[in-house]
Amino acid sequence: MVLNANSKKARIDELAESTARSDVDAGGIKDGEGVSLIASAWERLRRNPMFIIGAVIVALIFLMAIFAPLLAPHDPTARDLIDQVSANHQVPDAQDGYPLGGDTSGRDLLSRLIYGSRNTLIIAFGATGFAFVGGLILGTLAGALGGWVDSLVMRIVDIMLSLPSLLLAFSIAAMFGRASQTTVIVAIGVAMTPTFARLLRGSMMAQRSSDHVLAARALGVKPSAIVFRHMLPNSLSPVLVQATMVFATSIIDAAALSFLGAGNPDDTSPEWGQMLGKAQDLVDAFPHMAVYPALCIIAAALGFTLMGESLREALDPKSRR
Repeated sequence: MVLNANSKKARIDELAESTARSDVDAGGIKDGEGVSLIASAWERLRRNPMFIIGAVIVALIFLMAIFAPLLAPHDPTARDLIDQVSANHQVPDAQDGYPLGGDTSGRDLLSRLIYGSRNTLIIAFGATGFAFVGGLILGTLAGALGGWVDSLVMRIVDIMLSLPSLLLAFSIAAMFGRASQTTVIVAIGVAMTPTFARLLRGSMMAQRSSDHVLAARALGVKPSAIVFRHMLPNSLSPVLVQATMVFATSIIDAAALSFLGAGNPDDTSPEWGQMLGKAQDLVDAFPHMAVYPALCIIAAALGFTLMGESLREALDPKSRR
């Protein structure tokens, strides 16, 4: 019995020594430094081909907008081909120096497409920023205070969500006396605000019962500090992902408002949606006038959508692959 006990003890000592020499702990997990959520998400994003494709498309659009004066062969407002419009009563065809031809006012179509990326991104940024700030205020009030404030805010949000976003945006744009780029930004921003508000409110409601918030309350931390230091920062991840998706929606809605006649009427400042809206009467005779801006809108929306979906998968533990 003594010999058997000594052999068991020796065996246990050998196993303990082998475990100590390995880089695996008792639970079978390798010892190493922890990885933050952002670093872990980036590691998955860089291996995701959809994210890479979307990022390349978005990067090209941003570069085109930034370096528009260098890329555009002509002034987008100069009516260099007006003589051909007056003589032939048609849209100028492609020719030397004008690879895509001109529009009904004799202006270079390629230059207008390049400069149009600027105003398109301005509308997307402006509408998304407006909706983000509005949703941040409403969602924080509803998620942090609860009670009758939560009920009031959510009933307003429900009423806004009951209407299609495009119909709501068109109704808001129609309230202004004169359509402009600012009215388009405000109309789309207001229509998108309920999405951010409901998403942030749900995320903050989940944070209210989390361990770190309960611990902060037990330690006597002020309610305002709990909201802005603990609940709000940990609730922004899904909202930031949604902002990427709203970029794509804002570009499409801006084109839709221009198509319906509620967009910016000033064609001296080109924008893809505006160009598409003004080309609707020329589709039968000159389809390229609508095809080129439509392709630009589709590419931009696709790029932001691919980035948003990839980012959502990378940050959401339930959809990580």
